[in-house]
Amino acid sequence: MVTHIWTVSKVDDFLANEAKGTKVVGAQSLKEMVSKLKKPQLIILLVKAGQAVDYFIKKLVPLLDIGDIIIDGGNSEYRDTTRQCQDLKAKGILFVGNGVSGGEEGESCCDWVGDEGAGHFVKMAHNGTEYGDMQLICEAYHLMKDVLGMAQDKMAQAFEDWNKTELDSFLIEITANILKFQGADGKHLLPKIRDSAGQKGMGKWTTISALEYGIPVTLIGEAVFARCLSSLKDGRIQASKKLKGPQKFQFDGDKKSFLEDIQNVPLHFQDRLLCSRLYAAKAGSHRCIPRKDKGCSAVENHQDSWWWAVSTGVQAGIPMPCFVTALSFYDKYRHEMLPANLIQAQRDSFGAHTYELLAKPGQFIHTNWTGHGGSVSSSSYNA
Repeated sequence: MVTHIWTVSKVDDFLANEAKGTKVVGAQSLKEMVSKLKKPQLIILLVKAGQAVDYFIKKLVPLLDIGDIIIDGGNSEYRDTTRQCQDLKAKGILFVGNGVSGGEEGESCCDWVGDEGAGHFVKMAHNGTEYGDMQLICEAYHLMKDVLGMAQDKMAQAFEDWNKTELDSFLIEITANILKFQGADGKHLLPKIRDSAGQKGMGKWTTISALEYGIPVTLIGEAVFARCLSSLKDGRIQASKKLKGPQKFQFDGDKKSFLEDIQNVPLHFQDRLLCSRLYAAKAGSHRCIPRKDKGCSAVENHQDSWWWAVSTGVQAGIPMPCFVTALSFYDKYRHEMLPANLIQAQRDSFGAHTYELLAKPGQFIHTNWTGHGGSVSSSSYNA
C-alpha cells in the first residue's frame, strides 16, 4: 500500500530560492500543473520506482488527452515500463521509459535504444555495471588503506594519478575528490561515514536478468551481495570481536610496486564484457563491445599484477569479492577445458539428463553408469 502525504512546501521553497528570477512556475495540484502545459502535454515523472509510478500515472491519466506524453525518468524495472507502455497505448497516451543519470552534475547525452522497456533495461545494465565498478574501486581503496597503510591524501593522489591513465573515468575522478574532502572541522569526512551501503534495486535486477538470459555476470552479483553484507553492521561488529583474521601477516614488499599492481587490476573487464552481451540480448545495442576488446587487452598485459594483488590481499585477510570473482571468471574464460564435463556426467548419472561428446557436439547421449538403469533419458534443454 502506498501512502502519499501531499505538500507544496518544497515547491514554494524552490520557487523562492533556486528558481527565483527564472521562468519556472509552480503548481498546487496535478490538475493545476496539467492545465499550465501546452498541447500535446508532456509530463516527466521523477519518483520512486514501482508503486509510486503506478500511482501517479493513475492520477494523471484522467487529466490527459489522446496524444499526450508521460516520461518516466526514474529507475523503473524495465518490465514495469513495458506494461505501462502497453496499458497507456490502449488509452491513446504515449509513455517513454527514459532513465535519468548524473546526479547534481547531470549528463548531456541521450539516445533511443528501443521500444517499450528497452531504455530502462539499458539504464539497469548501466547501473549494474556501475555497482561492479564501485565495489572494485572500494576494494582497491581497502588494499591501499589496510595493506599498504596509505594516508588518505596519498590515496587521493593515487586515484588522481590513475585518472590520467587508461583508468580515466567519472568514478575514479569522484573517488579522488571524496578522499580529499574535509568537513567543517578540517578533518576528512570519509572515515566518519557508516560503512553500510544502500541500494535501489538496479544491481539486483541486472543480476536477475543476467540469470534469465544465461549470462554469468558474477562480478555484479558479488557487488550486490557485498552491499547486502555491509548492511549487517551490528552483526559484523560482534563478529569482529570473536573472529580474528591473519595474525602474522605484515606487508614487507615494495609498496610502490604493489600500488602499481593494484592499478593494473583491470577494473572494467568482466562487467563490461558481459554487460555488452546483456545489452545486446534485450536492446540490440552493441555499444559496449569496443570496451570489451580494450578490457581483454588490459587483462592480458597485466594478469601477473592481478594474481599478485589478489593473493596478497587474501593473505592479509582483506575481503575482495569482486577482485576475486573477476579473476576467477578470467581464469575460467581463458581455459579451453573446464571441469564442467564432470558436472554433465553427474547430471546424467543421477537424472539421465544426457551429455555431449567433444567429438560430436549437438548429439545428446545417455549412459547407463551403474549398470542398473536403462536407456531412457530426459529431454535435453537449458532453462
